Amino acid sequence: MLLPHKALVQIEVSRYSFVKRRPNGSVDFVSPFPSLFSYGSVHGVMADDGDPQDALVVGCAPRRGEAVEYPVWGQVFFVDAGVADHKWIVGPRQPSEVQWAMVEGFFRLYAWAKRWMSLWRGLSGETACKGVERKPSVAG
Repeated sequence: MLLPHKALVQIEVSRYSFVKRRPNGSVDFVSPFPSLFSYGSVHGVMADDGDPQDALVVGCAPRRGEAVEYPVWGQVFFVDAGVADHKWIVGPRQPSEVQWAMVEGFFRLYAWAKRWMSLWRGLSGETACKGVERKPSVAG
């Protein structure tokens, strides 16, 4: 999928929260570690898994319930129980090298936790972080 220039994101998980919520506010699961990023759904965009497109906010920390609009800088290629579940990376400025590394490291750890949750829920299929793609910079 071609990434848009900007995305309007409804924040469902505040940075450092342990609780992963669904778009309707119900609890999806409680993580063994906190989210390093605010996280939510992109208004008006459906993902391949049939849910609203996921997005994480890098470079600031909007709180649950806020709606924020930022440039899209890239995406995390993620597979959840055999289904593509990619996450757009948004923020007020282009992520630093350290932030890119944090995003990839976090989602590799997150995949490990989700694999255990999938087993507990009786789901099959691969759960993995397949890497991070940076949106090409536009000169000018």
